[in-house]
Amino acid sequence: MGGAPPRKRTRARAGPIRVVVTGMGMVSPLGPDVARSFAAALAGRSAVRAAPAHLAAGLPGMLAAPSAVDPAQLLDAADAGLDRATQLALAAAAQALAEARIHPDPEDSARFGVFCGIGFGGACTLDAMYARYHGLLQGGEDGRRRASVMHPLTVPRLMANAAQGLVSMRYGLRGMGNTYCVACASSAIAAGEALRAIRDGYLDAAVVLGAEAMLTPGAMLAWNALRVLARAEPGDAASSCRPFDRRRKGFVLGEAGAALVLESEARAGARGARELAELAGYGASSDAHHLTAPSVSGQAAAMRQALAQAGLAPHDIGYLNAHGTATEIGDVVEADAVAEVFGSRGPAVSSTKAVHGHLIGAGGVVELILAIQALRTGRLPPSANLDEPDPRCGALDLIRGAARDAAGIRAVISNSFAFGGSNASLVARQAPAGMLDADPP
Repeated sequence: MGGAPPRKRTRARAGPIRVVVTGMGMVSPLGPDVARSFAAALAGRSAVRAAPAHLAAGLPGMLAAPSAVDPAQLLDAADAGLDRATQLALAAAAQALAEARIHPDPEDSARFGVFCGIGFGGACTLDAMYARYHGLLQGGEDGRRRASVMHPLTVPRLMANAAQGLVSMRYGLRGMGNTYCVACASSAIAAGEALRAIRDGYLDAAVVLGAEAMLTPGAMLAWNALRVLARAEPGDAASSCRPFDRRRKGFVLGEAGAALVLESEARAGARGARELAELAGYGASSDAHHLTAPSVSGQAAAMRQALAQAGLAPHDIGYLNAHGTATEIGDVVEADAVAEVFGSRGPAVSSTKAVHGHLIGAGGVVELILAIQALRTGRLPPSANLDEPDPRCGALDLIRGAARDAAGIRAVISNSFAFGGSNASLVARQAPAGMLDADPP
């Protein structure tokens, strides 16, 4: 097995296999790693800014939440030609595996998988390909260039499962794994399916990836056509995304890579790994309702499944990281779904999208990691820019203004709801007593 030499530690437990988190990594708009991203979220420090001219595509007031660091700077020169989403995934995976003390080619590699969630794989490669096509290949016969000007690895670079395949190859992880393309729920579903694979005995460990790099002119034009993007707040672009606020006006596209290392409790214990949290529950449902409009019953079903799988009651949840996109229908439907599941005394709620933007396929793992950090530290990030709460969301205990102290919370839940009516909820709880070897960062 990869990692440090095994240290004997046994703990008999009847029942289902526990699945624990032993490593986390993140390259986000908020920072180049988990610690700095979480610190920014706690401070309500927004990464939202005016979109550069080449992204704004001539549209006024366009916004973006780019990665805090160019992922290529965190990788070897040989990775420079990869799509930006794949680079983000590789950088995050390296962080997570290093924290978990997993080295390449573990002895049990056949039982160590890679699961990835991504909304639109290869968006940067695709956009560049079409720009090159229109710039070089169109026009009259005399001026037109040959089609061979396209890079021969264009297809491998833009395919959605590139990140999953490269992490598997780079670390010699030969267990089952897949790439999930389920819009905004993609990486939450990847985490849930990895949890199931370990819990059901198909694997002993897995890397879960979430990645997205969709900040391209074409993507901006497409999202703008849906009329869901926020425009810059006059004089303060950073405060333009306002989930659950009465003056909300849409979300801001961002980009990120995030990764988790999941292991069975037995595997983690046998090698003396530090257990950061237990991934305890996963719920997934389909609205069967509308391609873009969400459903209260579908979202509530996913949350109830996650709680039931974790063996927890609604009152056991201390914090909920909401999907919270700052769209009117999205915020109100999610508020109603949370109220349906948790009643009038629900958990503290915030949407960190206010500061890191909507990360599409990467959002599920990014937001789960932020929720796990809240669990470990007892510090809950606020819903930034929440000045005038929408009265229709009044059933929620929204965290406003500043981070909230919540020492001793037992469990957290993170929601990811997608176009197409796909819903995913994940529950994490404190690692088993006595298993934390050090204070959280």
